[in-house]
Amino acid sequence: MVESAQSGGDADPAKATPAGLDSLFAALGGANAAAKPRPVERWNPEFCGDIDMRIAADGTWFYMGTPIGRPALVKLFASILRKDPERYVLVTPVERVGIAVDDVPFLAVEMAVSDAGQDRTLHFRTNVDDVVAVGPEHPLRFERGEGDALKPYVHVRGDLWARLTRPLLYDLVELGEERPSGGEAMFGVQSAGRFFPIASARTIR
Repeated sequence: MVESAQSGGDADPAKATPAGLDSLFAALGGANAAAKPRPVERWNPEFCGDIDMRIAADGTWFYMGTPIGRPALVKLFASILRKDPERYVLVTPVERVGIAVDDVPFLAVEMAVSDAGQDRTLHFRTNVDDVVAVGPEHPLRFERGEGDALKPYVHVRGDLWARLTRPLLYDLVELGEERPSGGEAMFGVQSAGRFFPIASARTIR
């Protein structure tokens, strides 16, 4: 079975492969395959049903109710993750299986800022080590959660997004400024020459 978070890291990955995932690992070159970006947008194999895998809102991946404790395996699965119109799927050239995602699949866990002024660019690293530069190709978006709490997200690839952790939201707000947008004053943040509104300026005064 998949190693839990409490398991040691010395087990043979081949022996740790759950039976339901054998074919996925085989198509990828084994559990020790490099978690490199895959051209999942070009793959359209037959849908083979759902498997008991879930990504929790805190970014933890579960298989059959057990946390997947090996970061290398999580990164490997993340490299073949895609969002189809109906569901999230793990996809290889030969099969496609559905998984459950509580919110979005990734967390943004680290932020860096390069340059300043109009040239300032925000960079985020996710919990699976994707690094994106916020701008036209990787925008920010903001939603309201329970109790009107602000939920910030950054685009990673395809239709996959990462939610910023609460500390990163505070860091982002520290960089915010007011600008006119859509006919009203908005509070937001600039990156790579683009302004991303967070909320109406009148709601935060």
